Formats: sequence, C-alpha cells, structure tokens
Amino acid sequence: MTAQSALRKDPSAAALPTLFSLQRSLNVHSSLLEGLPSLAKILGEALPRCEVHFAFAAGREGSREGGRALPLRYAAGYPEEASKRYIGKEPRMGQFPFGFAMEKDELASGPLSEGGAYLEAPIKHEGLLLGILCLRLPPSAGKDALERATELCLWTRYLIEEEAVLRKSLESRMPREEESLQRPQERQGRDLGSSALSFHGMIGSSAAMREVYAMIGQVAGTSATVLLTGESGTGKELAARAIHECSQRAQGPFIAVNCAALPESIVESELFGHEKGSFTGAVASRVGRFEAAKDGTLFLDEIGDLSLTVQTKLLRILQEKTFERVGGQKTLRTNARIVAATNKDLQSAVRGGSFREDLFFRLNVFPLHIPPLRERGADILLLADHFAEKFSRDSDTRIKRISSPALDLLMIYHWPGNVRELENCISRAAILSSDGVIHSYNLPPSLQSASSTGTEPTSTFDGAVARLEKELLVEALKIERGNSSSAARRLGMTERRFRFALQKYKIDYRGFRTKL
Repeated sequence: MTAQSALRKDPSAAALPTLFSLQRSLNVHSSLLEGLPSLAKILGEALPRCEVHFAFAAGREGSREGGRALPLRYAAGYPEEASKRYIGKEPRMGQFPFGFAMEKDELASGPLSEGGAYLEAPIKHEGLLLGILCLRLPPSAGKDALERATELCLWTRYLIEEEAVLRKSLESRMPREEESLQRPQERQGRDLGSSALSFHGMIGSSAAMREVYAMIGQVAGTSATVLLTGESGTGKELAARAIHECSQRAQGPFIAVNCAALPESIVESELFGHEKGSFTGAVASRVGRFEAAKDGTLFLDEIGDLSLTVQTKLLRILQEKTFERVGGQKTLRTNARIVAATNKDLQSAVRGGSFREDLFFRLNVFPLHIPPLRERGADILLLADHFAEKFSRDSDTRIKRISSPALDLLMIYHWPGNVRELENCISRAAILSSDGVIHSYNLPPSLQSASSTGTEPTSTFDGAVARLEKELLVEALKIERGNSSSAARRLGMTERRFRFALQKYKIDYRGFRTKL
C-alpha cells in the first residue's frame, strides 16, 4: 500500500502547520538524509511525549546495490536521549524500532511489551525500501493522540517519498557541471532560491508542476510549435524560457514579444521588420523579431490579441517559414522556433470570428497548460520563501522567516492574480516588516481573515437575520411615512405578514407618521 493510497484527500486543519514545517525543512536541505534530524524534531514537538526515529539507506536516496536497496541504518531521532539507545544498531525483523515495518512491508502498529504503542511506516522509492519512520507513543496516549500520530506519520512518509521522486526527476534533467558553465542562463535559473526547488527558474514541487516539467522535457528537444495557455500571472514566459533553455537552441537568442502591448499600426514592423522609406518615419531599414530570433526561439505572448491581418501573415510564416519585410520585395526565411502564449480561450475566439481557425490549429501542435496557483497549494510556501529571499538579496531588508499565521493566510487565499500577485504580496509585506519577520498583519488587506483581524461574527446567524429584517421594516415605514399598506407592498409582502412582523419586533407603525 502506497503512502498516497493510505491518505485521506486532505490533511486535517490541525496537522497543516506541522506539515508546512516538514515540507519547508525538506526543501532547505541538499539531501533527504541531512534533513532527517530536523524532521524528527518537528514531529517530536508536534507529538508531545512521543519518540521519533528514522532509519535510512546507507547511501544516497534511492541508491541500489545489485538491484537491491542499500541496508538501513539508524539515521536520526528525537528526543536526543531516546535516540542514543539505537545509534549504530541495525534494525532487526520483528523488533522495535523499525523491525515491524520491515516484517510487514507496510504500515505497522501495535502495543509494546514495555508499555506504550508503536507506529512504523516504510518509506519507498521506485519499489525499494528507502527508509522507515517509527513513532513510539507513551502509555497515556489516548484514541485522539493515536489518530493524530497516525495522520502525521502517513503524511510525513508521503512528503518524503514525493521529495525523493522529485529530486531524482530534477537530477536526471540537470546538465553536467561543465555544461552549466557554458550555459549561464540555465545556471542562474537553478540558483534563484536556495530554499525552493527550481526548474529553469520555475519554482514548484506539486504534482501539477511536475507534470509541466515532464512535458517541457518531452517537447524541448523537438522543433514543434508550443501553445502555452493559462491565466495571467501563472508564469507562461518562464515556461517558454525553460523550453528554450532545455532545447538545442539554448545558445541562440530568446526573443519575447508582447503582442497586446504593440499598437496595430506597428505590430507588422515589429514582427517582420521594414525597409527604409516604407512608411512615414521609416528613416532606416529595421530587422524584425523573426529575423532577430534566428537559430533561437520567438515567444509570442498574448497572441490572441493579434489582428486578423497579422494573423494571416503569421499563418504563412508557420506554413512556409518565409516572410517579407514591410515595404520590401525580398523573401526572407526564418528557422526560429515559435512558442505562443495566451490567457484567452482561443477556441471560443475561433467560434466568435476574432481568431483564424487555421492559425489556431497551426499553433496548437503541442498545447501546454500552466496551472493557476490555487491548484498548486503545495507550491505556495515554496514560492513565498523564494520571493522573500529574492527581496532580501535585492534590498537592504533582511527577511529571516514568514510567521505561521502569515503562512496560514497565504494558504487559504484563492490567488486570482496567481504567482505575480503572490510576489507583490511578499514584497509589500517585506517592506512593512520591522523585525525581519513577515507577520500576518504585514500582508495586504485582501488576504486578511476575520480571525487574523479580530472581526469574527459576534452573533448567531438567526440574530443577524433578525437585525436585518427589523432594519428593512423600519426603513420601509420611514419611506412610506407610517403607511403600513404601502410599506408592505414596497417589501413585496402581504399586509397580514407585514403586521405579524411588526408585532414580532414590537414596532409601532404610528410612530412613523408625519404630522403636517
């Protein structure tokens, strides 16, 4: 049974702060083995009077010898005095710690002869035993404590297994060190944040982003046209750069054009270039973006905003790989790879007649959707840490950490502006921070919740409805100057129902009559 199959759909609210801390700890260490002491401490502090023990493969994560996993060794524990008893000892089948999970090869639990109970969960990678997490519960642990320990045990195992998969996937895609020296853009993309996993500048370890990374790896080695779709602020340009840097065109130029920002009168000149004297103000010949992107990649952002005239010319380039400058007679050829992006529904635009159907099918050779931030909940903390570190590097303000209440607000917000909005929120909060910590009150008002601002509802639902109902009755009587029949019609009520409501709230309609 895998870790994921044993989990509920979502962790409980009480477990979220601990899981956030575990995820952050996994990301800041260069290897899983180095991060185990920190994980043991986080779990130990979250489960009072519990012992936490980790056994791990003797080599690197997921390493093998002759097709078998390396033998397990005691790796880390908490508290320190408890872990000293097992350091240097090999796990034994059917014995505490680790032996019960080794024997069953699945989650094991039960009482201990010396008192208390145990929970042991095997951690696997590619079908091999990577390690074992063991919890020892005190004799006083009740049903609630056992359920909380089981939940944290299963989710910790899941986080470690996912981290192992992601690390191996990214490691297999990382170029050799000598290649990195020849490709500074790629090296810069990986070094953007020490506390977050970066794939050519794209931060994220969620399942949705791992799928994006995999698809980029598949299409980068080809010359196929790619159409990036997704909401504004999701990082479509970063994805386009990743495709370029993973391709054989990485040594060539990457030219980005925002089609929505170019006036229609000059968009043809910008894309295709122009000859001297071709129009008023053309005092010299100019190379267009298609020529500038020779042997490289041309990124056409917001392509859905191009006019039908330019769409027709773009279709010819995609079909024939040829074009002419504005006012020119010479036919030029281009070998630039086209990566287009849009936040619009191009299929709806085709049905509406604002986008050419044949161009859509030419662009839609390899569609790649960049998920919105609200579908990447696991990446919010990674991105927040990354932007905080980035702000610290770019300014004199040193941001040490983000407080737990602030993290909670970041996680529950729906992020309509996606990654760009998150970056702006962190930058604003960092500016307002006075102690090197981003607190919940440093975040924009749009992220604030009732609990963080002390504005929780102070009455019941029925009480709030009653206050509103009484207010409506009084306002209607004021407007109609105490005429109950007219006030009832204004509120869409029968006079009988209106009078019952007045009796309920002890309102005298005669007090609202105007004396002439």
